[in-house]
Amino acid sequence: MRASPADLAEQVRAGSHQAAARLISLLEDGDPEGLAALRALPPEREAYTVGITGPPGAGKSTLVDALTRLVRAEGATVGIIAVDPTSPFTGGALLGDRIRMQEHSTDPGVFVRSMATRGHLGGLAPATIDAARVLAALGVDLVLVETVGAGQAEVDVVTAADTVVVVAVPGMGDALQTLKAGIMEIGDVFAVNKADRPDADRTVVELRMMLHLAPQEGWRPPVVRTVATMGEGVAELLAAVRQHRAHLEASEALEARRRRRRRQAVLRALEARVQEAVLARARHDPVVAAVLEEAERGVLDARAAADRLLQHLERAGR
Repeated sequence: MRASPADLAEQVRAGSHQAAARLISLLEDGDPEGLAALRALPPEREAYTVGITGPPGAGKSTLVDALTRLVRAEGATVGIIAVDPTSPFTGGALLGDRIRMQEHSTDPGVFVRSMATRGHLGGLAPATIDAARVLAALGVDLVLVETVGAGQAEVDVVTAADTVVVVAVPGMGDALQTLKAGIMEIGDVFAVNKADRPDADRTVVELRMMLHLAPQEGWRPPVVRTVATMGEGVAELLAAVRQHRAHLEASEALEARRRRRRRQAVLRALEARVQEAVLARARHDPVVAAVLEEAERGVLDARAAADRLLQHLERAGR
């Protein structure tokens, strides 16, 4: 028998990993019962969330694995949300991080969940923030969110994390300039991973120079060398994350960040609802269908079509 939303929420609060996994699946699918269970969770419980972002091949998963091992050695619990590209066949995560984190698969103090972007840009899955809330209700002490690794447009993590760690690798060269326009601007801590490679010192210097030129408001992001495969520098990286957390708490900026995150969540939900409403109308409303058909034929450009649809929906709503 399928648990009611209230029962499912209670099971999550009681620490059931199975219930948490079930609820996250429902939220990914937009199931009404999942949304009802989410509303039944305590809103005041928020786990500290660290976003791990950076280009493909930077070793983000290995770094998450190493951080998790270190935090678990201290006795704290960890929730991991690993966002992967969407499979074109199943719609699920293409490279499930459960495979890459087998060491933690039997650890009751670690919850690992791979999520698919489902075509969503920005490096996160649509249900990432909701999943982090589920893990907070589950009682984990720290949530690690690993983004898909899409490059400079991967900035949504700032809306989901309290601290953002940007991972770079030696030999990036001009790629650092490309990143500057995107994820470079949202990093609170920078990790130069694979620092045993040649040019590691140069990469560190380049990062520090770029960060020195950027405007700072009380916190200057540190640059930490790591070799995640060997566990080198991971303790220093964790210490830098904790220093940033202490800075946020001392300046009351942590609550300000979370307030912006809640506001952004409302706007994202509104955007999704509007999109759903337009698509639903397209199936039955001849005016909407006609506008979309004109856009398909190239008679209307996207902005003109969107304006016409909004005008129609406003008139219909009166």
